[in-house]
Amino acid sequence: MSRRGRERAGRLAEMLAAWLLRARGFRVLARRYATPVGEIDLVARRGKLLVFVEVKRRATREDALIALQPQQQARIARAAEAFLQRHAELAAHDLRFDLVAVVPWRLPHHLVDAWRT
Repeated sequence: MSRRGRERAGRLAEMLAAWLLRARGFRVLARRYATPVGEIDLVARRGKLLVFVEVKRRATREDALIALQPQQQARIARAAEAFLQRHAELAAHDLRFDLVAVVPWRLPHHLVDAWRT
């Protein structure tokens, strides 16, 4: 797949993940939130819960679930800290790190509390 095709597929996967979160009562606050230390695919909120979501699009659900490496988890955690510094009003919320696995022709799979910092 070409770079443009991968980017388009990635955006579609993020759109599906955002749709899933909204269906579960979340409000998406940010998409592709970029900081100097890393990027967060989605930031969502439901009540006092703030969720940082990594979206993985792969050929199988298992591939998507194992694609999130510890280095990437650490980078996302640092980006989450940067997000909270910029949005201090959300700092008192409960925090969680989730993963949404997107597989062709299947509904997205939401792995709640995929990792902890």
